Amino acid sequence: MNDPHVLLIRLAGPLQSWGLTGRFTRRDTHSRPTKSGVIGLCAAALGLDREQPLGELAEVLFGVRADRPGTPLRDYHTVGGGTYPLRPRDLITDHQRATKTTTADVPDDAESGPFGPAQLESWYGSPKYVTTDPASGTLISAQLRRHALITERWYLADAAFLAGLEHPDPELLHRIAHALEHPKRLLWLGRKACPPSGDLALGVHRGTLKDAFETHALLPGEPRYEPGPPAPVTGVRPWAWIESPRPLPTVAPLTDQPMRFGADGGVHSLRWETRHRITIAPDAPGWDIIS
Repeated sequence: MNDPHVLLIRLAGPLQSWGLTGRFTRRDTHSRPTKSGVIGLCAAALGLDREQPLGELAEVLFGVRADRPGTPLRDYHTVGGGTYPLRPRDLITDHQRATKTTTADVPDDAESGPFGPAQLESWYGSPKYVTTDPASGTLISAQLRRHALITERWYLADAAFLAGLEHPDPELLHRIAHALEHPKRLLWLGRKACPPSGDLALGVHRGTLKDAFETHALLPGEPRYEPGPPAPVTGVRPWAWIESPRPLPTVAPLTDQPMRFGADGGVHSLRWETRHRITIAPDAPGWDIIS
C-alpha cells in the first residue's frame, strides 16, 4: 500500500493549450501540460463539481514527459465590430438601458424595432461587468466597448505528452483511469475546443514517476494501420519534469498546484519540480494503443 504507483496519461491531439498567465486579450500556453490543467481534466472525468473539494486528487505528485513538444501556434482573433441588426444578446431584453449607453449617431428616419434602432453602423457593444437588474431581473451591462477587440490565442500543435500521477493508493489511480476512458463530462487538453485524441489512460504501474518514464517507450507519432504494436523508438532522450514532494530551495516554484476550482477562477498554491533527461530502457516495449 505504501509503495508508489503511477497512472500514465497520454495527452495528444491536434491542438493543446495549457495557460499559466493568460488574460482575455492574450491567452498564452505553457510549453507543457500544467498540473492544474491535468488535475482539472481528471476532476471533469470523475464528474466533480467546480466547488467540490479535490480530496485525494490534490495529493498526487505530477510529472510529464515531452515525447513530442509540438509547435507553438498563434491564432489571431478579432471579436466584434461591423454592423449589427440588434444589440448583443445580454442587452436586448433591456432596451432602455441599451439606448442610454449607446452614443452612436442614428438618422432620425431610421426604422426602429422593439429594441431600439434596427441597425447601427460599425457598432459593437461587448458586454462588460454584466449584472442582474434588481428591478427587472434581466442581465444588463454596466460598460460597453465601442470597437472590435483584438486578441491572440496560443496553442501547441501536434504535441504529445506522457503525463503521470504518482500516489501510494493504486485504487485511487485505477478510479481515475476508468473515469478518463468513461468521462462524466467533456474533456479538453487545457482550453476548450482542444479535445484529446485516442486513448488517455495507459495503465497503473508500480514505481516512481521517473521509473515509469524510463521504462515506457515514446508515444507513437502518426496513426498506424498495421496490426500489432509499433516498433519502439530508440536513441531519443526526451525531457521530463517531475514534481518534488518538498520545496527545493534552489528551484523557482510554479503556481499551478490546484487547491480549489471555481467559477471565480479557483485557488492555486506553489509546488516544485525538477527537470530530467530521460534515457528510455532499450527493452521498453512499444505501445498498442489508439492514437
